[in-house]
Amino acid sequence: MTTLVQVALAESVAEAEEIQEILKAVGIESELETAVEHHPRETEDAPQKVLVPESALAEAQHAIEALTDPDDLISGE
Repeated sequence: MTTLVQVALAESVAEAEEIQEILKAVGIESELETAVEHHPRETEDAPQKVLVPESALAEAQHAIEALTDPDDLISGE
């Protein structure tokens, strides 16, 4: 069984799906998981965890950073 780890936290389903497309473009499969407890019928725009196989974590992080607008990223520097 492959261990999945969180590579990103998206603020909405649409953002999570964009990240999934970036990962898919470089051949990395990913899954989404709701990041917060919520009412089952209130699924719109719940924060989403983007999960990838642990073995692909570094490659996934690089792909997301390379294909995301730097202005959208919060700089730690």
